[in-house]
Amino acid sequence: MANTQSALKNIRKNRTNYLRNRSALSKLKTLEKSFLTTIETKDKEGASQAAKNLISAFDKAIKKNLVHANKVARKKARCSKLIASL
Repeated sequence: MANTQSALKNIRKNRTNYLRNRSALSKLKTLEKSFLTTIETKDKEGASQAAKNLISAFDKAIKKNLVHANKVARKKARCSKLIASL
């Protein structure tokens, strides 16, 4: 176990950040699944709105260093390709 006050504080901070990051990543996965379900229903209006929400969430995740920028670029390109195919 940690002995110093700073080590104890770092443990608390790490746990808080871990929980916050997991929540944000879970939200991204949920948005991505909702986008894919709207694509399957062939609803172009709903899909474009879901894509807008998903891309916005991805950009926020990049800003917080939760997801690598190349992964987000790849996912955004796939989203726009799927919308164009409708």
